[in-house]
Amino acid sequence: MHNFLDLASKKYYEGKPIMSDAEFDILASHFGYKTVGYTVTDGVEHFHRMYSLQKVFDLSDSPIPLKNCVVTPKLDGAAVSLLYVGGDLVMALTRGDGKIGRDITEKMELLAPFCFSEPNPGICQINGEVVVPSTIDNARNYAAGSLNLKDLDEFKSRSKNMHFVAYEWVDSGFASYGYDMQVLHENNGFNVVTTFDATDFPTDGQVYRLDNNSEYKRLGYTSHHPRGAFALKTQKKGVVTTLRDVVWQVGKSGVVSPVAVLDPVAIDGANVSRATLHNIEYIEGLNLEIGCQVEVIRSGDIIPRIVARVG
Repeated sequence: MHNFLDLASKKYYEGKPIMSDAEFDILASHFGYKTVGYTVTDGVEHFHRMYSLQKVFDLSDSPIPLKNCVVTPKLDGAAVSLLYVGGDLVMALTRGDGKIGRDITEKMELLAPFCFSEPNPGICQINGEVVVPSTIDNARNYAAGSLNLKDLDEFKSRSKNMHFVAYEWVDSGFASYGYDMQVLHENNGFNVVTTFDATDFPTDGQVYRLDNNSEYKRLGYTSHHPRGAFALKTQKKGVVTTLRDVVWQVGKSGVVSPVAVLDPVAIDGANVSRATLHNIEYIEGLNLEIGCQVEVIRSGDIIPRIVARVG
């Protein structure tokens, strides 16, 4: 199962996700999968590392005082870093594994301010999310896939639907996160997550971040995430039914894979009686047996998938 989650992680950072964040979280939690990111071998190093956020599913488990936090929507698009030197945009990178990303400077010149005018920061890194409206099918995939396009003209044709929204000014030197966002927005023309209207854009929870930058910096980082911020997420709930049988089928590519035969159950308005099982390792990892109770979701709201045994 860890190999499968490695593949899912790789596809996500290539801009071609094979499952939703909620589904990945369920599987990662069930199998104790801790790896974050995908190692990019043909990229460029970020000036400052881009960290992921610790996931919290109940505010009572918050690792920081909630009253001291700024709360913003967690936009669901493609994370990007922008590097400004002497006020000029000199490099833009995809997130990649957080340490190394792919150069997308030409594309981001169409989406982000080309100059950083006030105050002139010397060298600074702005992190943010490229998002597209929810009315576009598979909006997150569209955003990430567009940034990976090799044809700049095709990207230009898509860019009218794309927005860069800043969510972090790394080591700004200012006292508060709220003021960071204010300066980026009012003085430099950035869309910022504190004021951006995310109503018509895909989101994946909320971000809680300490407003005091000194305290945020004092807490530091784990190997994966900052200690002064977290993402509050809602884990998608599956529907419980009974596993009646497992059959094997040959796909279009000639690969033989197992399929679960289920007691019919309604999920998101669709009647589901079969679900993918991937391979024998997946079955063994979930400890599935004929007649057991299983939790089923619709991957990407389309493909039925068993994510856990519940009885």
